[in-house]
Amino acid sequence: MDNFIVSARKYRPETFASVVGQAPITGTLKNAIRKNHLGHAYLFCGPRGVGKTTCARIFAKTINCTNPGPDSEPCNACESCLSFNESRAFNIHELDAASNNSVEDIRNLTEQVRIPPQIGRYSIYIIDEVHMLSSSAFNAFLKTLEEPPAHAVFILATTEKHKIIPTILSRCQIFDFNRIRVRDIVKYLEYISGEEGVKYEADAFNIIALKADGAMRDALSIYDQMVSFSDKTIRYQDVIENLNILDYEYYFRLTETCLNGQAGEALMIFDEILSKGFDARNCLSGFSAHLRDLLVCQDPVTLQLLEVGAGISEKYKAQSQVVNQGWLYAALDVLGSADVSFKSSRNQRLHVELALLKLCCLQDDSKKKALTLKAEPEAGDDKSTPPSTGESRAGTETGGSSPTALPETSDGARETDDDQPAATPVSKKAIPVSRIRKEGPGTLPSIKDALNGVHKRKGQEEGGSAPREVPVLSDPFSQEDLLKHWSAYTDSIREGKPRMYNSLKHHLPTLGDALQIEVVLSNSAQLEEFIRDIKPELVSYLGKALQNNQFKLLPVISEEEELKNTLYTPEEKYDHMLKKNPDLGKLKERFNLDFE
Repeated sequence: MDNFIVSARKYRPETFASVVGQAPITGTLKNAIRKNHLGHAYLFCGPRGVGKTTCARIFAKTINCTNPGPDSEPCNACESCLSFNESRAFNIHELDAASNNSVEDIRNLTEQVRIPPQIGRYSIYIIDEVHMLSSSAFNAFLKTLEEPPAHAVFILATTEKHKIIPTILSRCQIFDFNRIRVRDIVKYLEYISGEEGVKYEADAFNIIALKADGAMRDALSIYDQMVSFSDKTIRYQDVIENLNILDYEYYFRLTETCLNGQAGEALMIFDEILSKGFDARNCLSGFSAHLRDLLVCQDPVTLQLLEVGAGISEKYKAQSQVVNQGWLYAALDVLGSADVSFKSSRNQRLHVELALLKLCCLQDDSKKKALTLKAEPEAGDDKSTPPSTGESRAGTETGGSSPTALPETSDGARETDDDQPAATPVSKKAIPVSRIRKEGPGTLPSIKDALNGVHKRKGQEEGGSAPREVPVLSDPFSQEDLLKHWSAYTDSIREGKPRMYNSLKHHLPTLGDALQIEVVLSNSAQLEEFIRDIKPELVSYLGKALQNNQFKLLPVISEEEELKNTLYTPEEKYDHMLKKNPDLGKLKERFNLDFE
């Protein structure tokens, strides 16, 4: 019976062309060999299992090859290549810095470097996990690394570059290895399966590649495990069961139930997931990843970011067509917030269930918001025409086409009373100016405030110029109506003016007597910005939305902020405190106290 060799060793690349997913690095090394621009120190760094040590061995083998190919690949026929393949090469030395990390070990290495190679041009020293060297060992290694003999080449490999001291980094050519892409891992697994005669499902290899997290060695280890488990046939269902991975189907079902608002069904699916032994946190993060994949499926430009098998990708494309993009954004926000606060939650199951219930309500909330926005007046609509007020107006001018004017008394003066003859035509466009004058500022705002935000219309009267009547909206409204339209306006400025959005969202207005609307702001900077950028637009919006432009919007600063801005000196602060408590003056006189 032959000894079994794991795939990570059996199919370890022996040429630059067979290295997976590191084309920029292998291309640079091949060019350096072809042009004879070899450095004396290299640093290969990157995640585990991406080919650092493999590339170091191939590079060491190639630079000592006596007959390299035109593409800078080793010939595998000369004595140097044969000795390397048979693990008897004396000019290539591999050291493990994890177990040889002392100053004494580096001193022995320095003595060994002086000896020239017996075969080939170079003595290559591959030091793996070099970040494990102690600080003293690094310092002892500096001189040799900077000025080695002409025949010596050092190749350092590490997964933690940040632990290497800068003086070492500055003496090396640094190559950063990338994580291997999912599609590259899948192709290599398919190649190995063809060599080994193993049947497989493409979606199964995709799961293995995702589980490996960019490390080819991890993917090959999982592959060997699955071959042993499934007896030369690797199926998708066997992979997710053996690796304890939650099936995509659960996420498709959860998305469908949340879109339909089926809260009970969503909770039952989550209970089924927990009963199979899966962690609630993994379910939360997996569902977020599922919604992210649905989002990238909706745009052909981002479709390439979807890293799933061909069969599952079709399901993603189908479901992405029925999911609203706005719902996906809101759902990702809910799940992201739940994931952040998951660890601090005492009842973690309830925490995830609440997140699922919020997702089930998102569809209803979006419909309600759409109906609300549809019912509210558009920004460009002119709804300034009030209902009929029943007020009597004067007769028309000569010709019948001129605007109405206030009636005149027998002595030629304009009448200022509301009582008009019954035969006088009724105007549905305006309230008489005389009424505003008569009721006075205690009941209604001034004429200037009453006309704020309403278009003024001018015309000529017979016998001289007179102000034309201007529409005045006077529908009654309550505090609830005010808050409703206030919230709608603040939502409309959320993107363009985020600072004022936050301020107005937390500082709600109050409706007082004589239609005075008061809003309390935190500081003078907010007040200045409100008056400059917000007030004119807000007054116009509320006038149209409430069908009443006789209110007065009064922004003020909070009392605490006023005191903060007013009381500067100790004397001013003392006077303010003395007004609140007169006994403080007696205390000061009795003990002869001072401000300092």
